[in-house]
Amino acid sequence: MAFSLSYRFAQLPHQFYSSVIPQPLTYTRWVAWNSALAQRFDLPSEAPQGVLKQQLSGESLFDGPSPVAMKYAGHQFGVYNPELGDGRGLLLGEMRDAHGDYFDLHLKGAGLTPYSRMGDGRAVLRSTIREYLCSEAMAALGIPTTRALGMLVSDTPVYREKQEQGALLLRVARTHIRFGHFEHFFYTNQMESLQLLADKVIEWYLPYCAQQAQPYAAMFAEIVARTAEMIAYWQAYGFAHGVMNTDNMSILGETFDYGPFGFMDDYEPSYICNHSDYQGRYAFDQQPRIALWNLSALAHSLSPLIEREDLEQSLAQFETRLGQRFSQLMRAKLGLISQQPNDTQLFASMFELLNQQGVDYTRFLRELSSLDNKGLPAVLDLFVDREPARQWLTLYLARCEREVDQYGQPVTIEQRCAQMRLVNPKYILRNYLAQLAIDKAEQGDFSEVERLAMLLSKPFDEQPEMEAYANLPPQWGKKMEISCSS
Repeated sequence: MAFSLSYRFAQLPHQFYSSVIPQPLTYTRWVAWNSALAQRFDLPSEAPQGVLKQQLSGESLFDGPSPVAMKYAGHQFGVYNPELGDGRGLLLGEMRDAHGDYFDLHLKGAGLTPYSRMGDGRAVLRSTIREYLCSEAMAALGIPTTRALGMLVSDTPVYREKQEQGALLLRVARTHIRFGHFEHFFYTNQMESLQLLADKVIEWYLPYCAQQAQPYAAMFAEIVARTAEMIAYWQAYGFAHGVMNTDNMSILGETFDYGPFGFMDDYEPSYICNHSDYQGRYAFDQQPRIALWNLSALAHSLSPLIEREDLEQSLAQFETRLGQRFSQLMRAKLGLISQQPNDTQLFASMFELLNQQGVDYTRFLRELSSLDNKGLPAVLDLFVDREPARQWLTLYLARCEREVDQYGQPVTIEQRCAQMRLVNPKYILRNYLAQLAIDKAEQGDFSEVERLAMLLSKPFDEQPEMEAYANLPPQWGKKMEISCSS
């Protein structure tokens, strides 16, 4: 049976997008194909060839409307920019999974669009590899995210700081609608389109909001809640996005538009992963504040549809929702079930200790999850000054001893650690690992990309044959700052 797409977004009025014919690259070939994700949409388990490969790579078109480049606007580093849109990506259409749920199929790197501005509409190999690997790594960690279906490389030259290979990424998302879509219609005074967009968001993604007394207010409240959920995951897992512009914020709270991202190595609240972020606007510890700022910008754009009091009420819930979810995630990471006095201080002293001694965040939590078989030395060895660490561990273990299970029985260290290992990854996509894979790929060897993709699909498993990938990064690989073109 031939693979087909739906075209809900392309059936909206033309002020929402521009129809664009992809500009094919030269000699495209698959270098990654996400078999597990493909089978969810009844696609081949092996990278497709023939007509389907041509359609997915933009060399020929699916039956139906032409691909579209979405039009939107956004606040970039706090400054409003009306001249935005899909500058190097095209929405091919929507797929449906076995449950009947719709997902966007998006081709990144397919050439010029009306919104390319000074760009060439292409994607380079290194940025494509980074997004492919990280979006799938995030999905395996349970963090809300867009996904990657496949990746192709070509012989088409693309010029950045040097000549590089052009590449294509097939991205899968529940939606590509961003905060910036609403901003565009608000600031251009297209109020009918603003309302139509809100109606379609409710119809397509949040149908239960239609049953509420104030559907648009319910929609915004849901966007706030989902954004808070996403940010809580970022903070709990040490992930820095790097470019939290409003045009990079999904209305469904999925991590979106991977650019200069980074997982923290040594715990550093002010960690900046984007070398263009000179003032630290998007530093790790600023992400909750910026998310609220972005939601406030969205609220302003929705003010023609929602009463100010309702907008403010939803915004006021952001920090509460974020704090509650972050607390839940961190309690799970520390193996704590109940809430008890002094827990907040226990958490705060842990973060302070990690920061003062520059301890690797992911490794610390994983070793803490392995006290049942490694004991205290594995944790203490992470610290230069062991005494403060020993004091904290004494408090922590005493706190753990006060936990009981659902039957009122004390939780054993084996039970606690087994549960902690389900939420504290052993393997994450450290920037230096991605760079090593990129270096090989640029020489035509994609084995490391494949190896990392397999490793990161099971981040909580031991995988003894891959033990070296859990090592602490070399000094050159720490705190790498990545550019937007990377």
